[in-house]
Amino acid sequence: MSAVSSNLASVGYEPNSATLEIQFRNGSIYQYADVPESVYNGLLNAASKGRYLDVFVKKAGYPAARIA
Repeated sequence: MSAVSSNLASVGYEPNSATLEIQFRNGSIYQYADVPESVYNGLLNAASKGRYLDVFVKKAGYPAARIA
């Protein structure tokens, strides 16, 4: 999905590995590991995607890796 928020350029999810991939508008790309599909769906449906990402992914402690 593209153009999902003012800060997020795109969001992707790989269900086989439970990997959430976020591309930010500044060009950086992060992958979050072991993210349940329900969290991904919640992100897609959130009124504020940036806030949802912060609370339910970053602060939830899913392992993150910057890939770009």
